[in-house]
Amino acid sequence: MTHPFPEGEHLRAAVRYIAERRATHPELKFVVLVDEACVQFDLTPAEGEFLLRFVRESNK
Repeated sequence: MTHPFPEGEHLRAAVRYIAERRATHPELKFVVLVDEACVQFDLTPAEGEFLLRFVRESNK
């Protein structure tokens, strides 16, 4: 299932951040990367949940 790219620059920046961190540290779990992105980009809990689902689905 393909998700549309998330709306909002902060969510797009968080997706880029996760992709970059994943490329350099593939051993890191998605939940750790999403937690880091939530702090760095000041995401709400709902945005964090969306981001986690988005990243997991995009990785399939």
